[in-house]
Amino acid sequence: MNPFSSGTRLRDMIRSIRACKTAAEERAVVRKECAAIRAAISENDQDYRHRNLAKLMFIHMLGYPTHFGQMECLKSIASPGFPEKRIGYLGLMLLLDERQEVLMLVTNSIKQDLNHTNQYIVGLALCALGNICSAEMARDLAPEVERLLQFRDPNIRKKAALCTIRIIRKVPDLAENFINSAASLLKEKHHGVLLTGVQLCTDLCKISSEALEYFRKKCTEGVVKVLKDLANSPYAPEYDIAGITDPFLHIRLLKFLRVLGQGDVDTSDCMNDILAQVATKTESNKNAGNAILYECVATIMSIEDNGGLRVLAINILGRFLSNRDNNIRYVALNMLMRAITVDSQAVQRHRATILECVKDSDASIRKRALELVYLLVNESNVKPLTKELIDYLEVSEPEFRGDLTAKICSIVEKFSPEKIWYIDQMLKVLSEAGNYVKDDVWHALIVVITNASNLHGYAVRSLYRLVQTAGDQEILVRVAVWCIGEYGDMLVNNTGFLDMEEPITVTESDAVDVVETAIKRHSSDLTSRAMCLVALLKLSSRFPSCSVRINNIIVQYKGSLVLELQQRALEFGAIVDKHRNIRSTLVERMPVLDEATYSGRRAGSVPAVVSTSQGAPINLPNGVAKTTSAPLVDLLDLSSDDVPVPSSSGGDFLQDLLGVDLSPSSSQTDTNQAQKRGTDVLLDLLSIGTPPAQSNSSIPDMVSPSQDSKSAINVLEQLSSPSAPAGGVSTPPGSSSMMDLLDGFAPNPSKPENNGPAYPSIVAFESSTLKVTFNFSKQPGNQQTTIIEANFSNKTFDAYTDFIFQAAVPKFLQLHLDPASSNTLPASGNGSISQKLRITNSQHSKKSLVMRIRIGYKLNSKDMSEEGQINNFPHGL
Repeated sequence: MNPFSSGTRLRDMIRSIRACKTAAEERAVVRKECAAIRAAISENDQDYRHRNLAKLMFIHMLGYPTHFGQMECLKSIASPGFPEKRIGYLGLMLLLDERQEVLMLVTNSIKQDLNHTNQYIVGLALCALGNICSAEMARDLAPEVERLLQFRDPNIRKKAALCTIRIIRKVPDLAENFINSAASLLKEKHHGVLLTGVQLCTDLCKISSEALEYFRKKCTEGVVKVLKDLANSPYAPEYDIAGITDPFLHIRLLKFLRVLGQGDVDTSDCMNDILAQVATKTESNKNAGNAILYECVATIMSIEDNGGLRVLAINILGRFLSNRDNNIRYVALNMLMRAITVDSQAVQRHRATILECVKDSDASIRKRALELVYLLVNESNVKPLTKELIDYLEVSEPEFRGDLTAKICSIVEKFSPEKIWYIDQMLKVLSEAGNYVKDDVWHALIVVITNASNLHGYAVRSLYRLVQTAGDQEILVRVAVWCIGEYGDMLVNNTGFLDMEEPITVTESDAVDVVETAIKRHSSDLTSRAMCLVALLKLSSRFPSCSVRINNIIVQYKGSLVLELQQRALEFGAIVDKHRNIRSTLVERMPVLDEATYSGRRAGSVPAVVSTSQGAPINLPNGVAKTTSAPLVDLLDLSSDDVPVPSSSGGDFLQDLLGVDLSPSSSQTDTNQAQKRGTDVLLDLLSIGTPPAQSNSSIPDMVSPSQDSKSAINVLEQLSSPSAPAGGVSTPPGSSSMMDLLDGFAPNPSKPENNGPAYPSIVAFESSTLKVTFNFSKQPGNQQTTIIEANFSNKTFDAYTDFIFQAAVPKFLQLHLDPASSNTLPASGNGSISQKLRITNSQHSKKSLVMRIRIGYKLNSKDMSEEGQINNFPHGL
């Protein structure tokens, strides 16, 4: 016989395939076998049809295409004998799925087999239907399956219940047809039928609210009785697992009770006693018992309130945390994270055990326990918990330090009872894991230090001590250098000495030594060295006796290959040598930084300008963050390449240090900028660099200088402050007021309205629901800037809430939006919302204004939005 003929036995084909040494040999064997099977199919060889199907299934499991044998499955199913039907249904389930159109041809055969007198053939049909049933098949065969739920044989009832689950998932509308039949399965004595019946009822409750109400009223007591009998049942060898009778049925019943009790007080009361019994009597020394306890705890946490039961459940989770099995501890931590929102006091009792889990060797348990500890922290326990976490930080593994440091910093910032405690804890973190601290965290620490005027001396002395022992922590060095530059005189003079401090003697030379060591460290990056240069400049004024030494250090960087350091060294050296009369004014101590505004900006509650690469910034009014449901790219399709988008200053040290926008205010005119550059020679001398739009990628450390003189004012401690004494550089009249280091520009002083030519109002946007009108005016002496007053009126009979107006303009325009007068728009024109826009046209008289707008609001708690493009601006704007 040909070894690859259709008559080859399955085991011979498997042996031939396994004997292949290469993939090519295997493909050759499979190809020949498939060819032989095709030939047998074309000859309608019925003697070996079942053997060919078996070989096709094996070939299919190897990953080779077998679609040509699908019709053979249908022919086998149509055969009268049980062996042919069995191989046919097995092939149907393996070779086809519910998306195959061929499946429609088998519906009639399955229907006939569901009504067959042989229960084994009925079981084959149910098994196939439960695996590959499509929505069309479900509608056609649902009556037969419903009838089989009452069949005399328990195995058929079990398979019919599983098949019903598939049907109601495919066609939820059929769920109501099975409610009564499913309820009858809950009275079964056969565990297999009962198990599938409970699962069917659970799925019906999730799909149909009518079924949920029916089972709550009719079946709750019955299910509780079944669970009670199961929990108290004597030893049954056919169902016993580790001394527990049928734990699988236990778990299914508990899940069903969870669905019934959720949101219903009366149903929850009916199951309290049995849940308490299961929770107290189930043994936890075996995995089966732990599985039942876990489901019992999940049910208790999901049903309506019962304080005593919940405490019992949380205590069970506490026992789980002491288990040696990592899986049990992990699921316990997960459940405790859900339980803390329900009963935090009960979870707090297991705080010590949870803290031990933070130190576990398993990374997933450590991470989950840390998240749980973070949720446990409150004002009353923040100090002991933080101490425990910081103590562990000293010995924690490097890969875990990032997450641990972030959580500790967040806890300290959120629950700090006093500033001195906040400073102490943050300094401990910086000294242990400063390199893992994010920029916004140490920026916030500097803000807090500047606001605690009575702790300036304490902070700088503490930092001086720590930097002696933990100088390898880059972030700690940055904060220390900044504080020594600001409060170096307080360090030397022991100003603001507290009773809790140990005496320390620091000379001026010692303070300069710290900065010099930091700037010469090979591991110091550009930001740290730039901060060191600024600190040296300030110390040259605070420590006149060290001025020559400081100048010698600065001079060393005049030839630095990093242009940012080179420029700073040149400018600061010039100040030390040639501008001693104004040096003290330039390096005055920083004013108190606005802590509330900085914290709000970090949290995203301060209105900000969102910039994209496709157009000019779009202002989000009223502090409303942009939602993902309305992408900015939809608004920004008016971008123009005529004027490049100004990039932020990558080389500007303060922008890197404190994460603020130092770009010029949109209201500042080109005339004022020209006056400043012409009248203030020192600004050109002290300009701080920004990288060009295109930089040489082969020299990543090079930062090119530019002529942005405003950054120099910021670096040199509010040079333009109105409070600067004589000898300083004053701000020209009419320009922006003092720049705050963390808040960008302060609000511009109000300017009188222009009495020039009037521009006609326009209807910028109108729909069946909204009308938007624009009124125009100009600033005096500045034709490039247009002030627009937008008025919004509601044309419907329903008020709009959460009103948001958004706008986008091309790159040659600069847009600023003031907050709207309200976020509620009254109905039927009984009121309006007004909002001012300020647009600066960099190509005035060459290009007209153009704008794209989007208006969002809520109507009867439903989010609505409208958008459009405005091209009808008056000529000359």
